[in-house]
Amino acid sequence: MIQATIGFIVFGVHKDGLKDPMGTPFIDDALVQRAKSSLVAAGLRVIEYHIVVASKEEASAAFKKMKCDDTIDAVVLFSGTWVWAAHMVGAIRDYCASGKGLLLWTHPGFQGWRPVGGLVLHGGLLEIGVQHKFVYGSLEEQDTVIKIVSYTRASHLKNFLNMSTIGTFGGRGMGQTCGAADPSQWMRMFGIDIDSRDTEELKQTAEAISTEELNDLQPRLKQLFGKEPERNAVSERSMRLYLALRKVVAKERFDFYTIQSFPGLAGDYSATCFAQSMMLEDGVGTSTLGDFNTALTVLLLTKLSKERVYYGDLQHIDKKTREIKIIGDGACPPSLASKLGPAGFSEHGIPTEGEAGGLSVRLICKVGEGVLARLGRVNGEFQMVITRASIFEPAPDQIEDRLNECGIPFWPHGFVTAHCDIEVLLQHWTNEYACLGYGEELYPALVDFCEITGIRAILP
Repeated sequence: MIQATIGFIVFGVHKDGLKDPMGTPFIDDALVQRAKSSLVAAGLRVIEYHIVVASKEEASAAFKKMKCDDTIDAVVLFSGTWVWAAHMVGAIRDYCASGKGLLLWTHPGFQGWRPVGGLVLHGGLLEIGVQHKFVYGSLEEQDTVIKIVSYTRASHLKNFLNMSTIGTFGGRGMGQTCGAADPSQWMRMFGIDIDSRDTEELKQTAEAISTEELNDLQPRLKQLFGKEPERNAVSERSMRLYLALRKVVAKERFDFYTIQSFPGLAGDYSATCFAQSMMLEDGVGTSTLGDFNTALTVLLLTKLSKERVYYGDLQHIDKKTREIKIIGDGACPPSLASKLGPAGFSEHGIPTEGEAGGLSVRLICKVGEGVLARLGRVNGEFQMVITRASIFEPAPDQIEDRLNECGIPFWPHGFVTAHCDIEVLLQHWTNEYACLGYGEELYPALVDFCEITGIRAILP
């Protein structure tokens, strides 16, 4: 889970202790301190600029510092009192050219005429077309802090993606049309480079894994699954493939990746279910079938959430109850298992989608609140469908029947209630995969990410 870093700049012309005609300081220093403390308490790292900014020279120096500090994801501009907007906007425009975020926070109150300073600067930035978020709200209002935190976390995601690399192993899986990527578009939109590899190196690396490395993996598997898998040729290839993926992804410095899975590896070496499960458990953004859009969605959710992320098929949708059953083809991070359906080992089990076979994960996802989301493209333009969701466990006496419904009870199951208009969701969903992230805070951060990157957010 990420921790975003903000630069905190207070602005206002009447500063340095200057008092109004009633003898009250224009800038409320105690309020400024409480504002900063509220953001720290919400999980942000705050880097404060040492003076209140008013002149062009001060603005230039302040924003140059924020622009050049690579740790800063966004600047929070706090309205101390009114200001000459023309003294600020040039330096702000130059800073924003770096791609970092900008949030203008105006705290309500009579003292200092803060709304005047906030609104004149907000209007000036709108006039010259500088992208920013304007928040008018009290620090005592939870919604205010949530807006600031969500925006800064979204800015962190945007900055992380710039100059990152997604690796793709193999080509398009199972004839997917809705997960393909245009490398030029990905570079233009996100600054992401797409780097491709075939799967031969993975197989060679897998076969070179030593017995000692396989043995070293067993304690972790016992911790996650309660036992070690049965050792045979099929399970060994699954474990070797996981360790090989970990090595090659690190060697190539891929920030995340997608893998063809089938046809390819699943037919001539091993199904990728177990390897994908473990890479998700390691906190790596990934997807199968060469599905770039799912891979990016998983990466975003992984960086935002305290929990691991599950992607699987929208296997069944009940429009009346808004229940969605998500069933991945054997791939799910084992730490998401509920006590009702603890993580266990299973098999891929579909020979028409991989004759080589392989280990897979069996579990029922634990109870929680979160989001369902997926990035997609419509006529070449990015959109992301995002909805809040509740993950639940069926009653114990219903579990067997609920698992058997799909005909493949030994694959991981997530039982989800979507808090949205299901018909709207279906009409805009662009793939069979759903990406499930735990944490209510994911929703506003994804919405902000879409806003600052130019993705159309669909909120059914």
